Amino acid sequence: MAFPMLVSVSRDHIQLPVGSTITLNDQTWADYEALLTSRRDAAAIKIRFNAQTQQIVIMAPMAGHGNRIDTLVDLVKALLRNQNRDWHSYDPVTLKRFQEAGAEPDACFYIQNWRAVLGKERLDLATDPPPDLAIEMDLTSLTDLAVYQVLAVPEVWIYRQGQLNLYGLTAGGYEKLATSPTFPTVAVKTLLPEYVERAWVAGSSVALREFEQSLQTGD
Repeated sequence: MAFPMLVSVSRDHIQLPVGSTITLNDQTWADYEALLTSRRDAAAIKIRFNAQTQQIVIMAPMAGHGNRIDTLVDLVKALLRNQNRDWHSYDPVTLKRFQEAGAEPDACFYIQNWRAVLGKERLDLATDPPPDLAIEMDLTSLTDLAVYQVLAVPEVWIYRQGQLNLYGLTAGGYEKLATSPTFPTVAVKTLLPEYVERAWVAGSSVALREFEQSLQTGD
């Protein structure tokens, strides 16, 4: 006999089955802050807020989500090391702009401004710069780019169904990009998905080792 998975969301407790997403309407900033507090140590639960739509979206990612984002982050770090560049990364992290929006990217990188956030347990976008690159893995829910526009993140990557979509922030919102401003000389849009999916079937260490070897040989 199959038993229904328990869904419970309140100011005191959040419980969602893996792979589920729920949307709460007519929500306020106070509601958002209360849910962040009620989550406690359930870091796998992600919460997003958009004041314009008055919606809170709560997500419980699946195992494939964690594996793929972990691989993608490792690939980005391998690229940065290969290019002898410094960075500071966060995962997980809550990005908020007071009373306006809040998001929890699967990963984010400070590259140009990496020194500005060293040693900070929490980021305050009223005084801290936004990350140079935010990465989202859309397996069970869709990323709301309008939230990232409010947060003023200059570059967002969204991985979905084996494809990596790149977005750059302009005065009119996000535009889809063919190449990444962070890695202008690397075809990350086509290259990285190959190794993300390779990791899923062959193993994370195997895919990362093959990727690092390809960077060394220039293949």
